[in-house]
Amino acid sequence: MDLKDSLSRFKQQQERCQSSLASLALNSKPKHRAQPINAPSVPARPSQPIKFSNDTERLQHINSIRKSPVGAQMKLVIELLYKTRQAFTAEQINEATYVDIHGNKAVFDSLRNNPKVHYDGRRFSYKSKHDLKGKDQLLVLIRKFAEGLPVVEVKDAYPTVLEDLQALKAAGEVWLLSNMDSQEDIVYPNDPKAKIKVDDDLKLLFREIGLPRDMVDVEKELQKSGIKPMTNTAKRRAAAQIDGVKPKPKAKKKQREITKRTKLTNAHLPELFENLNN
Repeated sequence: MDLKDSLSRFKQQQERCQSSLASLALNSKPKHRAQPINAPSVPARPSQPIKFSNDTERLQHINSIRKSPVGAQMKLVIELLYKTRQAFTAEQINEATYVDIHGNKAVFDSLRNNPKVHYDGRRFSYKSKHDLKGKDQLLVLIRKFAEGLPVVEVKDAYPTVLEDLQALKAAGEVWLLSNMDSQEDIVYPNDPKAKIKVDDDLKLLFREIGLPRDMVDVEKELQKSGIKPMTNTAKRRAAAQIDGVKPKPKAKKKQREITKRTKLTNAHLPELFENLNN
């Protein structure tokens, strides 16, 4: 019993000694490193002169941004969100663009209500019309629009969407055509189920259809079908006659039989006739 008591007292003394040594070590730690008496004194390094020009230019730049119209500040923020495709807090946007969202209620409200911006209560991020992450999701979306999907609606979905559209076209998954009226590209799904075999009689009937030789007649036929011609040959010829310029008569060409090399109309839609002669 005496031995156990002695051991416990010895452990307590050791603990007290260790705590005392630790406190002494902390109190005796020098605040400044001592320098030898005979050591040569090192001259103090001269501080670099403060340049006010760069800081002044930066402040002027920040001031010009924050005094710019709301639309200009929104453009800076939306460009940041579009290029990075990341979510930013108001403080991070301020660091990147100098647009103070918290300090300008008009900018904050405009961004929060902008259809291209998603705000979750803390962070701002870019929002496209269709939330797509890659080529597979793009193809799934296109197949939902049998009558065509304007490319402008998906071109900002993700950075490489235009390259993926070209890749899908090259793979035969989609048709990528131009609308002659709106000058916009339209993408159509190339559903394998829609591929049909064309009878030889139908192919022959197509080849036997006569096409007008004069552009005026071509334009009239287009108008009958409800298609607006891109040219007005009659008006151009009338203007040429008024100016005294006589149009050169076209030499009559010998009518040739339609072959595989014959150039047909609708040349701007080659995809529609690629299987014609199969």
